[in-house]
Amino acid sequence: MTLLTFVVSLLGLMVLGLIIGFFVLVRQIGILYERISPVGAMINESGPKTGEVSPAFNLPSLTGGQVQVGSPSSRHNLVFFLSPTCPICKKLLPVLKSIDKNESNWLSVILASDGDEKNHYDFIQNAQLGGFPYVISEQLGVTYRVSRLPFAVLLDNEGIVRAKGLVNTREQLESLFNALETGYASIQDLANKEAQH
Repeated sequence: MTLLTFVVSLLGLMVLGLIIGFFVLVRQIGILYERISPVGAMINESGPKTGEVSPAFNLPSLTGGQVQVGSPSSRHNLVFFLSPTCPICKKLLPVLKSIDKNESNWLSVILASDGDEKNHYDFIQNAQLGGFPYVISEQLGVTYRVSRLPFAVLLDNEGIVRAKGLVNTREQLESLFNALETGYASIQDLANKEAQH
């Protein structure tokens, strides 16, 4: 009987230790969650800065017509730089299609790239991008200092850069719209401002 009592007591202590360890772990996860600030688009400080007027471009679209980038217009413009060989760009195409469909009353999504036009025509057809203006312009990428893809620039209807950055996820792409709504260049700027108060 003494051995059975000892084993049950030992098991009871172990369960109590596990419960205490669980609560300590939950507390540490909560502290870690508070320390990690939200991550938005990774901003590239070169090129036109947020709040500056963008250079204006008038470019032919591979899907037809001319595209005005940086000129005053009736809607905001999201210029999304991509490549037919970029897997992350391809992963974000459904997000762009959803944004284009749901936000078309105030936003135009423009796809931009450079390189061989034939590859882009094939990409447009295979990815079903015929509904987007699609421009090929090395100068556009150089102006915004696009060094890695996918990269996005959000321009307001006056042609002013409101947000920009490297966008690898849906959340980072949506952070550009959060920056527009809050008036801060990035989610990091907003978090830093709130931390100062």
